[in-house]
Amino acid sequence: MGYQSTHHPAGIPETESSQQSTTRAVAQLRLKPHTIEHFELGDMALRLGRLKKECSQLQQSPPTGISCWPEGDDLTHFSAVIFGDEDTVYAGGIFKLEVEVPERYPFHPPKVRFLTKIYHPNIDLAGRVCLDLLKLPPSGSWRPIDNLSSILTSIRLLMATPNPNDPLMTDIAEEYQFKRSQYEATAKEWTQQHAKTEIQIGKSSDVGTSGTSSSSNGKRQLESDIEEASVLPEIDKPSSNKKIKT
Repeated sequence: MGYQSTHHPAGIPETESSQQSTTRAVAQLRLKPHTIEHFELGDMALRLGRLKKECSQLQQSPPTGISCWPEGDDLTHFSAVIFGDEDTVYAGGIFKLEVEVPERYPFHPPKVRFLTKIYHPNIDLAGRVCLDLLKLPPSGSWRPIDNLSSILTSIRLLMATPNPNDPLMTDIAEEYQFKRSQYEATAKEWTQQHAKTEIQIGKSSDVGTSGTSSSSNGKRQLESDIEEASVLPEIDKPSSNKKIKT
């Protein structure tokens, strides 16, 4: 009676059955969470390093007419202020915004919202902004090379040059196109009512209280910017007994 050996010569692998192959694949998949976690930690480190560098740039060389600083140590929420361009209907206005940085930044764009009311075809009453740079392709133009500075600069440019062909507020867009003088009058009125009120520095409701150096430097920069802007003739600070519409 012959004997059939199950031992295979060295260097020649045993052929797996279909069941054995499936079992091995499942075992490998069970190791995936550790691998995914490793990459997630790498993404977090990349994101944090990127944002720290951006904070430094925003502090040392802020974009024209813009102040921005983090609200907390995790660098997921930022506050920003955009000063209305002198040659626009928003001249003299001080517009507050909030910026939320997603976990997938810089591969996904931040979410930006105006906290100050503004009359604009591409910004709705909730403060949401319609801007290609805030959306991923193919509908948007966001790229990982873009950053907080480029976003805020693009929003300030959008304030000066609205895009009525891609509006969030269709009635304002039509007014901008066909009744420009009416649009300008209303935009100036809203700026006077909502964007020229006194901004209180140091209150937790207006700025962060985390105490981080970047946040503190951002607040000091904002104080300096507001003090500088306050000497412009366009800014009329309301008297204490004047009621401002909200």
